[in-house]
Amino acid sequence: MQLRFQSGHTSESYVTEQGWRSASLLRCPLHPRGGCGFARHTCYKRKTPPGTLIARWYCRKGRCTFSLLPDHLAARFPGTLSEIEQVVAVVEQAKSLEAAANELRRDDISLASAVRWVRRRVIPVRRLLTTVVGLFPDPLQGCMPTLAEVGARLGSDEVLIRLRALAAVHLHFLARPLGFRPPPVPAGERKAAFQHDMGPDPPGGAR
Repeated sequence: MQLRFQSGHTSESYVTEQGWRSASLLRCPLHPRGGCGFARHTCYKRKTPPGTLIARWYCRKGRCTFSLLPDHLAARFPGTLSEIEQVVAVVEQAKSLEAAANELRRDDISLASAVRWVRRRVIPVRRLLTTVVGLFPDPLQGCMPTLAEVGARLGSDEVLIRLRALAAVHLHFLARPLGFRPPPVPAGERKAAFQHDMGPDPPGGAR
């Protein structure tokens, strides 16, 4: 299970200052009174940005891991929220999805592959913006669900990071890359399949 970590770091400072070391989870979210064998577990590595580790804990009684995801990182998606936001912003200004894909992906891949890469980022964000506008009618009343309009209304150049803070109490019901809602479990598969790889046991008594 992912939880929000208000680290205050950028992607660069999180790595250089090893921001995961300052992450703290004092009690088990499932058993706040204790007695469940809750302990700090080994960190897990994100592929991007390079050098990024995520702090996590393990509840022995609930057989569940909890990880603290810093605000700058996308949830259940590679990279940062800012990187995804840049893609969506280009699409909003482009005359077509294909034109945006051609601008964004300059490496040696086909246009069809580039369009798929862009679409995987744009579609979830568009859905999230529609949901968030509905969740917060006071600050976003009548706002179109676009990065440009939501950002202008909130007075922020980092819209997705700002929305993660605004929607903090709703993150477990919001989908990736902003929220922490797990992906749907295919029929016949166990929900436990979406837990992180457990790795080695933590040191005895580590918190």
